[in-house]
Amino acid sequence: MKKIGFIGAGNMATAIIGSLMGQNDGKADFINVFDLDKEKCDIMSKKGINIKKSAVDVMLESNITVLAVKPQNYPEVLEALKPQVTADKVFVSIAAGISIAYVQNLLDCKCPVVRVMPNTPLLLGKGASALCPSDNISEEDKQIVYNMFAGSGVCEYIAEEHMNEIISVNGSSPAYIYLFAKAMADYAQECGIDYDKAMNLICATLEGSAKMLKESGDSVDTLIEKVSSKGGTTIAALDAMKDLGFYDAVKKGMAACTKRAEELGK
Repeated sequence: MKKIGFIGAGNMATAIIGSLMGQNDGKADFINVFDLDKEKCDIMSKKGINIKKSAVDVMLESNITVLAVKPQNYPEVLEALKPQVTADKVFVSIAAGISIAYVQNLLDCKCPVVRVMPNTPLLLGKGASALCPSDNISEEDKQIVYNMFAGSGVCEYIAEEHMNEIISVNGSSPAYIYLFAKAMADYAQECGIDYDKAMNLICATLEGSAKMLKESGDSVDTLIEKVSSKGGTTIAALDAMKDLGFYDAVKKGMAACTKRAEELGK
């Protein structure tokens, strides 16, 4: 079994590691981890994961290394790896805005890189991850990386030219949905409805609506029409949202997300 390393042991790394262990009968002896936070390392160690003394040690002792650090930390991490990196090492970048070329240039090595945009529902096995592998990766390593994320949700291959834009679609979008749910629950509470009961109904509605989008066979517009009786309550709500620019606000927010991703990658 190939060794898989993680530089960083935060929430996303924890979710991916949990998926890997689940796919391998709970085994963790093929996983290497380094994090500056000793407490995080202690938690990983109790799971049977190998804790390394440095990011360089993780890379040297792993076939595939996941760069699970914030975008602003990439320069220092990659500079530390650069003197000892070799072309057979595979890297997985899960940071917003960090391109394949960015990783290869800072490493000064054309090693295989898979750029991935996961999202936080990965923690519950309900993730949505967009992947873009470099052309020089082997089919075996490409499949291993795909399985890392597919074990905790849905995966789609996306051309790199759209990887900054896809962040707004699946990476950042849980926050928009949470805000939408919060507005609905807050309104319910203001009307005297119990907040928790309202949120329970909202969550079920979101889950059911997603299932309708995936499985009903109807287009989005048709689904909207089926809920919207002429002159009824839904039309009143949609008209008010349209007047306030709800649809355009969502698209403008997504555009702002993409712009920020481009800034982070420079």
